[in-house]
Amino acid sequence: MAFVLPDLPYAKDAFGDILSVETFDFHHGKHHNAYVVKANELVAADPALQGKSLVELIKSAKGGLFNQVGQIWNHTFYWQSLSPTKTAPTGELLAKIEEAFGSVDALIEKLKAEAVGHFASGWAALILKDGKLEVTSYHDADTPVAHEGHAPLLIVDVWEHAYYIDYRNLRPSYADRILKEAINWDFAALNLDGAGASRADQPA
Repeated sequence: MAFVLPDLPYAKDAFGDILSVETFDFHHGKHHNAYVVKANELVAADPALQGKSLVELIKSAKGGLFNQVGQIWNHTFYWQSLSPTKTAPTGELLAKIEEAFGSVDALIEKLKAEAVGHFASGWAALILKDGKLEVTSYHDADTPVAHEGHAPLLIVDVWEHAYYIDYRNLRPSYADRILKEAINWDFAALNLDGAGASRADQPA
């Protein structure tokens, strides 16, 4: 069974000028899809790789295949980390944010600093580790799924193709608008159950 390009969980025009239709056309329709196509080619060429889910391959693959399957998962999780309707942390998530960072605003600033300060391509993330929230980042196609004890709550793409159409080279402007206006905090709260990795997985 081949991996597929998941549908976006919202319309491509849902974000207005935060993220354009053209960005989704390229980012989802071309970049994300290219990882799916290449991963399927690599798996089809090696019987030893067949019969494994996306997450299973991430945890066992190296080199080119790791890059492809990692990016399929990262992008799928990123789309779900976004919301065209502004949301806010509540309940258990809000309590954990205040415990770890002091306030939601402080968390957003820390995530923004991580996203902007991350050298070259990668992903800024909010994870649950040992029961507490942490902000971290991953280089290139690396992913929280590949790291034991890193339970992902949300991730933000800082590869240039995520923002260059709408923001050109202004990664800080992209990070600021995404984090302040377009994070799906309800999805992040759902992932407090530790099952976030499964929400962007695909079966074998």
